[in-house]
Amino acid sequence: MLDAKLETLLAVSEYQNFTRAAEALSLTQPAVSHHIALLEQQLGVTLFVRGRGALKLTPEGEIAVRYARRFKALSAKLREELAGADRRATRLRIGITHTSESNLTTEALAKCSGTDNPITMTILTDTIKNLYDMLDSYEIDLAIVEGGQHREGMRSLMLDTDYLVCAMSNENPLSRNAMVTLNELKRERMILRLPSSATRALFESTLQSLGDSIDNFDVTLEVDNIATIKDLVRKNLGVSILPRSACMDELRKGKIAALPIENLSMVRETRLIYKDDFTHMDILQEITKTYQETAVSYTHLRAHETDSYL
Repeated sequence: MLDAKLETLLAVSEYQNFTRAAEALSLTQPAVSHHIALLEQQLGVTLFVRGRGALKLTPEGEIAVRYARRFKALSAKLREELAGADRRATRLRIGITHTSESNLTTEALAKCSGTDNPITMTILTDTIKNLYDMLDSYEIDLAIVEGGQHREGMRSLMLDTDYLVCAMSNENPLSRNAMVTLNELKRERMILRLPSSATRALFESTLQSLGDSIDNFDVTLEVDNIATIKDLVRKNLGVSILPRSACMDELRKGKIAALPIENLSMVRETRLIYKDDFTHMDILQEITKTYQETAVSYTHLRAHETDSYL
Protein backbone atom coordinates (compact mmCIF):
# COMPACT_ATOMS: atom_id res chain seq x y z
CA MET A 1 0.00 0.00 0.00
CA LEU A 2 2.96 2.34 0.42
CA ASP A 3 3.62 4.55 -2.57
CA ALA A 4 6.49 3.14 -4.63
CA LYS A 5 8.26 6.50 -4.62
CA LEU A 6 8.33 6.50 -0.81
CA GLU A 7 9.73 2.95 -0.81
CA THR A 8 12.44 4.18 -3.14
CA LEU A 9 13.13 7.17 -0.89
CA LEU A 10 13.62 4.90 2.10
CA ALA A 11 15.94 2.58 0.16
CA VAL A 12 18.09 5.42 -1.18
CA SER A 13 18.26 6.92 2.31
CA GLU A 14 19.42 3.57 3.71
CA TYR A 15 22.02 2.73 1.06
CA GLN A 16 23.02 6.34 0.23
CA ASN A 17 23.47 5.21 -3.36
CA PHE A 18 21.06 4.95 -6.32
CA THR A 19 22.63 1.79 -7.72
CA ARG A 20 22.59 -0.15 -4.44
CA ALA A 21 19.03 1.00 -3.75
CA ALA A 22 18.01 -0.18 -7.21
CA GLU A 23 19.50 -3.62 -6.55
CA ALA A 24 17.65 -3.89 -3.23
CA LEU A 25 14.34 -2.89 -4.86
CA SER A 26 14.89 -5.00 -8.00
CA LEU A 27 14.62 -1.86 -10.11
CA THR A 28 16.89 -0.23 -12.64
CA GLN A 29 19.07 2.66 -11.55
CA PRO A 30 17.26 5.09 -13.92
CA ALA A 31 13.91 4.03 -12.39
CA VAL A 32 15.19 4.86 -8.91
CA SER A 33 16.49 8.24 -10.07
CA HIS A 34 13.12 8.91 -11.74
CA HIS A 35 11.20 8.06 -8.55
CA ILE A 36 13.29 10.49 -6.53
CA ALA A 37 12.98 13.20 -9.18
CA LEU A 38 9.18 12.81 -9.25
CA LEU A 39 8.99 12.92 -5.47
CA GLU A 40 11.14 16.06 -5.35
CA GLN A 41 8.88 17.64 -7.98
CA GLN A 42 5.71 16.73 -6.05
CA LEU A 43 7.06 18.00 -2.74
CA GLY A 44 8.81 21.02 -4.21
CA VAL A 45 12.07 20.33 -2.36
CA THR A 46 15.48 18.77 -2.90
CA LEU A 47 15.78 15.52 -0.96
CA PHE A 48 19.44 14.60 -1.47
CA VAL A 49 22.71 16.43 -1.84
CA ARG A 50 24.25 14.93 -4.96
CA GLY A 51 28.02 14.94 -5.24
CA ARG A 52 31.00 12.68 -4.93
CA GLY A 53 30.68 9.77 -2.55
CA ALA A 54 27.55 8.79 -0.65
CA LEU A 55 24.30 10.68 -1.08
CA LYS A 56 23.31 12.81 1.89
CA LEU A 57 19.82 13.83 2.92
CA THR A 58 18.98 17.51 2.96
CA PRO A 59 17.07 18.82 6.01
CA GLU A 60 13.90 18.54 3.91
CA GLY A 61 14.92 15.01 2.95
CA GLU A 62 15.25 14.04 6.61
CA ILE A 63 11.70 15.23 7.24
CA ALA A 64 10.43 13.31 4.21
CA VAL A 65 12.19 10.12 5.33
CA ARG A 66 10.74 10.45 8.83
CA TYR A 67 7.22 10.65 7.45
CA ALA A 68 7.85 7.90 4.89
CA ARG A 69 8.87 5.59 7.74
CA ARG A 70 5.68 6.55 9.55
CA PHE A 71 3.51 5.87 6.48
CA LYS A 72 5.19 2.49 5.98
CA ALA A 73 4.71 1.46 9.60
CA LEU A 74 1.07 2.57 9.62
CA SER A 75 0.43 0.70 6.39
CA ALA A 76 1.86 -2.50 7.88
CA LYS A 77 -0.12 -1.95 11.09
CA LEU A 78 -3.34 -1.54 9.10
CA ARG A 79 -2.78 -4.85 7.30
CA GLU A 80 -2.01 -6.62 10.59
CA GLU A 81 -5.11 -5.34 12.35
CA LEU A 82 -7.36 -6.15 9.40
CA ALA A 83 -5.91 -9.67 9.21
CA GLY A 84 -6.53 -10.25 12.92
CA ALA A 85 -9.94 -8.57 13.13
CA ASP A 86 -11.94 -11.75 12.51
CA ARG A 87 -10.28 -13.55 15.40
CA ARG A 88 -9.81 -10.47 17.60
CA ALA A 89 -6.06 -10.98 17.65
CA THR A 90 -3.63 -8.23 18.57
CA ARG A 91 -0.06 -8.03 17.30
CA LEU A 92 2.29 -5.68 19.10
CA ARG A 93 5.81 -4.54 18.31
CA ILE A 94 7.56 -3.65 21.56
CA GLY A 95 10.93 -1.96 21.77
CA ILE A 96 13.17 -2.56 24.77
CA THR A 97 16.66 -1.42 25.76
CA HIS A 98 19.69 -3.69 26.02
CA THR A 99 19.31 -3.52 29.80
CA SER A 100 15.75 -4.82 29.58
CA GLU A 101 17.00 -7.84 27.64
CA SER A 102 18.81 -9.00 30.76
CA ASN A 103 16.18 -8.32 33.42
CA LEU A 104 12.66 -9.53 34.12
CA THR A 105 11.08 -7.43 31.34
CA THR A 106 11.31 -10.11 28.65
CA GLU A 107 9.99 -12.74 31.06
CA ALA A 108 6.99 -10.58 31.90
CA LEU A 109 6.27 -9.92 28.22
CA ALA A 110 6.52 -13.63 27.44
CA LYS A 111 3.96 -14.35 30.16
CA CYS A 112 1.61 -11.74 28.68
CA SER A 113 1.80 -13.27 25.21
CA GLY A 114 1.09 -16.67 26.76
CA THR A 115 -2.15 -15.65 28.48
CA ASP A 116 -5.67 -16.36 27.27
CA ASN A 117 -5.59 -13.02 25.45
CA PRO A 118 -4.72 -13.47 21.75
CA ILE A 119 -1.64 -11.24 21.91
CA THR A 120 1.34 -11.80 19.64
CA MET A 121 4.48 -9.79 20.34
CA THR A 122 7.58 -8.90 18.38
CA ILE A 123 10.37 -7.60 20.64
CA LEU A 124 13.05 -5.30 19.24
CA THR A 125 16.16 -4.11 21.09
CA ASP A 126 17.77 -0.72 20.52
CA THR A 127 19.03 2.42 22.22
CA ILE A 128 16.59 4.67 24.09
CA LYS A 129 16.85 7.40 21.45
CA ASN A 130 16.15 5.00 18.59
CA LEU A 131 13.23 3.47 20.47
CA TYR A 132 11.65 6.90 20.91
CA ASP A 133 12.21 7.60 17.20
CA MET A 134 10.62 4.27 16.21
CA LEU A 135 7.70 4.92 18.53
CA ASP A 136 7.23 8.36 17.01
CA SER A 137 7.14 6.87 13.51
CA TYR A 138 4.79 4.01 14.53
CA GLU A 139 7.43 1.37 13.80
CA ILE A 140 6.80 0.05 17.32
CA ASP A 141 3.67 0.27 19.46
CA LEU A 142 5.29 0.41 22.89
CA ALA A 143 8.72 1.03 24.38
CA ILE A 144 10.10 -0.02 27.75
CA VAL A 145 12.98 2.22 28.78
CA GLU A 146 14.97 3.23 31.83
CA GLY A 147 14.60 6.80 32.90
CA GLY A 148 12.11 9.04 31.24
CA GLN A 149 12.21 11.55 28.43
CA HIS A 150 9.14 13.62 27.74
CA ARG A 151 8.18 13.83 24.08
CA GLU A 152 5.13 15.54 22.73
CA GLY A 153 2.36 13.11 21.88
CA MET A 154 3.61 10.37 24.21
CA ARG A 155 2.50 9.07 27.58
CA SER A 156 4.10 6.74 30.12
CA LEU A 157 3.42 4.30 32.94
CA MET A 158 5.99 3.53 35.61
CA LEU A 159 6.68 -0.19 35.82
CA ASP A 160 9.45 -0.26 38.42
CA THR A 161 12.22 1.61 40.19
CA ASP A 162 15.75 0.33 39.93
CA TYR A 163 19.22 1.35 41.06
CA LEU A 164 22.77 0.81 39.92
CA VAL A 165 25.13 -1.48 41.82
CA CYS A 166 28.73 -2.60 41.60
CA ALA A 167 28.67 -6.13 40.15
CA MET A 168 31.66 -8.35 40.86
CA SER A 169 32.84 -11.93 41.04
CA ASN A 170 32.30 -13.91 44.23
CA GLU A 171 36.08 -14.43 44.13
CA ASN A 172 36.71 -10.71 44.50
CA PRO A 173 37.64 -9.92 48.15
CA LEU A 174 35.29 -6.92 48.06
CA SER A 175 32.32 -9.26 47.58
CA ARG A 176 32.45 -10.10 51.29
CA ASN A 177 31.76 -6.46 52.21
CA ALA A 178 28.38 -4.83 52.70
CA MET A 179 29.29 -2.02 50.30
CA VAL A 180 32.13 -0.71 48.15
CA THR A 181 33.69 2.76 48.39
CA LEU A 182 34.71 4.93 45.48
CA ASN A 183 38.36 4.66 46.51
CA GLU A 184 38.11 0.86 46.46
CA LEU A 185 36.39 1.03 43.09
CA LYS A 186 39.20 3.14 41.67
CA ARG A 187 41.63 0.30 42.36
CA GLU A 188 39.56 -2.20 40.39
CA ARG A 189 39.60 -2.97 36.69
CA MET A 190 36.25 -1.81 35.35
CA ILE A 191 34.13 -3.22 32.53
CA LEU A 192 31.48 -0.66 31.63
CA ARG A 193 28.67 -0.10 29.17
CA LEU A 194 29.34 2.20 26.23
CA PRO A 195 29.33 5.95 26.95
CA SER A 196 26.08 6.28 24.98
CA SER A 197 24.15 3.95 27.32
CA ALA A 198 21.77 5.28 29.98
CA THR A 199 23.54 3.20 32.65
CA ARG A 200 26.92 4.74 31.85
CA ALA A 201 25.43 8.25 31.62
CA LEU A 202 23.80 7.93 35.04
CA PHE A 203 27.03 6.66 36.63
CA GLU A 204 29.11 9.46 35.12
CA SER A 205 26.60 12.21 35.98
CA THR A 206 26.45 10.97 39.58
CA LEU A 207 30.24 11.07 39.80
CA GLN A 208 30.26 14.60 38.43
CA SER A 209 27.73 15.69 41.07
CA LEU A 210 30.30 14.60 43.67
CA GLY A 211 33.13 16.44 41.96
CA ASP A 212 34.61 13.22 40.59
CA SER A 213 35.19 11.93 37.07
CA ILE A 214 35.17 8.65 35.18
CA ASP A 215 38.73 9.54 34.15
CA ASN A 216 39.83 8.67 37.69
CA PHE A 217 38.77 5.04 37.25
CA ASP A 218 40.54 2.17 35.49
CA VAL A 219 38.08 1.46 32.68
CA THR A 220 39.79 -1.39 30.84
CA LEU A 221 36.90 -2.53 28.64
CA GLU A 222 33.69 -1.06 27.23
CA VAL A 223 31.01 -3.53 26.12
CA ASP A 224 27.50 -2.92 24.81
CA ASN A 225 26.11 -6.36 25.67
CA ILE A 226 25.11 -6.79 29.32
CA ALA A 227 25.18 -10.59 29.17
CA THR A 228 28.82 -10.41 28.04
CA ILE A 229 29.66 -7.99 30.87
CA LYS A 230 28.11 -10.28 33.48
CA ASP A 231 30.01 -13.26 32.11
CA LEU A 232 33.32 -11.36 32.30
CA VAL A 233 32.50 -10.18 35.82
CA ARG A 234 31.65 -13.73 36.89
CA LYS A 235 35.08 -14.83 35.64
CA ASN A 236 36.68 -12.13 37.83
CA LEU A 237 38.06 -10.18 34.89
CA GLY A 238 36.79 -6.90 36.30
CA VAL A 239 33.90 -5.22 38.08
CA SER A 240 31.03 -3.32 36.51
CA ILE A 241 28.26 -0.84 37.22
CA LEU A 242 24.91 -2.38 36.27
CA PRO A 243 21.22 -2.04 37.12
CA ARG A 244 20.37 -4.44 39.93
CA SER A 245 17.39 -5.69 37.93
CA ALA A 246 19.77 -6.87 35.21
CA CYS A 247 21.61 -9.03 37.76
CA MET A 248 18.59 -10.67 39.44
CA ASP A 249 18.97 -14.12 37.93
CA GLU A 250 22.72 -14.28 38.65
CA LEU A 251 22.19 -13.03 42.20
CA ARG A 252 19.45 -15.56 42.80
CA LYS A 253 21.75 -18.36 41.64
CA GLY A 254 24.73 -16.99 43.58
CA LYS A 255 26.85 -16.51 40.47
CA ILE A 256 27.96 -12.94 41.21
CA ALA A 257 27.78 -10.32 43.97
CA ALA A 258 26.21 -6.86 43.69
CA LEU A 259 27.04 -4.16 46.24
CA PRO A 260 25.83 -0.59 46.77
CA ILE A 261 28.44 2.14 46.34
CA GLU A 262 29.06 4.50 49.23
CA ASN A 263 27.71 8.05 48.68
CA LEU A 264 26.23 7.16 45.29
CA SER A 265 22.46 7.13 44.92
CA MET A 266 21.78 5.98 41.37
CA VAL A 267 18.04 5.34 41.27
CA ARG A 268 16.07 5.35 38.05
CA GLU A 269 12.64 4.39 36.81
CA THR A 270 11.60 1.79 34.28
CA ARG A 271 8.75 3.16 32.20
CA LEU A 272 6.33 1.89 29.60
CA ILE A 273 6.06 4.53 26.84
CA TYR A 274 3.23 4.78 24.31
CA LYS A 275 1.68 7.35 22.00
CA ASP A 276 -1.42 9.38 22.78
CA ASP A 277 -3.46 7.47 20.20
CA PHE A 278 -2.62 3.99 21.54
CA THR A 279 -6.00 2.30 22.02
CA HIS A 280 -5.28 -1.04 23.72
CA MET A 281 -5.41 0.17 27.31
CA ASP A 282 -6.34 -3.34 28.47
CA ILE A 283 -2.98 -4.58 27.18
CA LEU A 284 -1.13 -1.85 29.08
CA GLN A 285 -2.85 -2.99 32.25
CA GLU A 286 -2.00 -6.62 31.50
CA ILE A 287 1.68 -5.84 30.92
CA THR A 288 1.88 -3.69 34.07
CA LYS A 289 0.16 -6.31 36.22
CA THR A 290 2.29 -9.17 34.87
CA TYR A 291 5.51 -7.19 35.30
CA GLN A 292 4.68 -6.40 38.92
CA GLU A 293 3.74 -10.03 39.67
CA THR A 294 6.99 -11.24 38.08
CA ALA A 295 9.02 -8.74 40.13
CA VAL A 296 7.33 -9.89 43.35
CA SER A 297 8.00 -13.55 42.52
CA TYR A 298 11.71 -12.80 42.09
CA THR A 299 11.79 -11.00 45.44
CA HIS A 300 10.03 -13.84 47.26
CA LEU A 301 12.21 -16.48 45.64
CA ARG A 302 15.37 -14.61 46.59
CA ALA A 303 14.15 -14.25 50.20
CA HIS A 304 13.28 -17.94 50.40
CA GLU A 305 16.68 -19.03 49.10
CA THR A 306 18.43 -16.70 51.54
CA ASP A 307 16.46 -18.17 54.45
CA SER A 308 17.28 -21.69 53.28
CA TYR A 309 20.95 -20.84 53.10
CA LEU A 310 20.91 -19.41 56.60
